[in-house]
Amino acid sequence: MKDFQYFQPTEIVFGAGRVKEVGEIVSKYGKRCILVTVDEGKFAALKPTFDKVKASLKAAGVEFAHFQGAIPNPTTDCITEGTKVAAELGADVALGVGGGSSMDTAKAIAVELTHDGTSWDYLWFSETQPTEKTLPNIAVTTTSGTGSQVTQVSVLTNPAERDKSAIFNPIIYPKVALVDPELMLTVPQKVTASTGFDVFCHAFEAILNPNSSPYIELIGFEAIRIVIVHLSTVVKDGSNLDARSAMAWADTLGGLSIANAGVTLPHGMGMAIGGMYPHVSHGLALALVYPAFMRYTYQAAIGPFATVGRIFDPGLESASDEEAAEKSCDAMDALLKEVGLWTSLEEQGMPEEEVEALAKQCMVLPDYEGNPRVATAEEMKDLVVKSYRR
Repeated sequence: MKDFQYFQPTEIVFGAGRVKEVGEIVSKYGKRCILVTVDEGKFAALKPTFDKVKASLKAAGVEFAHFQGAIPNPTTDCITEGTKVAAELGADVALGVGGGSSMDTAKAIAVELTHDGTSWDYLWFSETQPTEKTLPNIAVTTTSGTGSQVTQVSVLTNPAERDKSAIFNPIIYPKVALVDPELMLTVPQKVTASTGFDVFCHAFEAILNPNSSPYIELIGFEAIRIVIVHLSTVVKDGSNLDARSAMAWADTLGGLSIANAGVTLPHGMGMAIGGMYPHVSHGLALALVYPAFMRYTYQAAIGPFATVGRIFDPGLESASDEEAAEKSCDAMDALLKEVGLWTSLEEQGMPEEEVEALAKQCMVLPDYEGNPRVATAEEMKDLVVKSYRR
């Protein structure tokens, strides 16, 4: 067995109806809270959740300012706006309530408020890194997909540079992750599909990453099994609390996986797509490249791909590993079609003349280097071309 280590400092509070505990949780870490969400006017389905959170904060005696400027693919601009609100309050704790964008924005505000410069100055490769001055942050997830509630990552976009990158530092692990499946009952179908697919990607890529371990395989394959069993159900019937609960747990497992192992080729490509075309959600960006990625990679990782193939189709138990691995590619296509994510870069509005530019951007982050088969520049371009038109 290979040597490994596993680190996870986030307390997980899981269960239906537990959002009512958020005020008490926050009060353990601060008395003046910057509450970070999307605009409740634009995302009306989330307003009841925000109202519950605010009522709980008030009951616990926590003073708060509600910053509603988090946006999908959060930008450095919105983070700076939120930091100003937090500064005016004198916030001593950050609370992100929503999907990955809201939680990541809260993490970035916690850094920018307490350090010189902006959040963009503290990216994973920067010499300057967040310090212990960073505000503690609490995460309440309302989707099942990003895993941000249990990771040390805050993804952000610099619109001026058309670049998407991340702060990656253990100091921004949420102190507490509150996962209440009841909050996910009103998530729209498209968001349910794209975030749910992200769960699969987190788990599978963590397993494929060289930093994987027996622990990652244990929780990662369980997350994959849950997604394959339950994703179609929640896409078709979002009010199914049992299926929502299962996906919420799978999301948490996926987050725990990538926090300790990392991701691979598709996430680097997905980040590049999101940076250049911010209207494309992260989960959708992954769906765009996964068919090409699967066929490009499976022969270099027969074992994990075969396991996935057999989770998709238990009838492959008696088949060879090579056959089961190959069949996993077709099963992935079928899943994407079933949940409404079978699409292409062309259909998402990418100009064909930017193929080379996107391929180059896909190699900026080092995620592709952790793939079982490492792409050359020419191979990366071919992956983009295969993802451009179905």
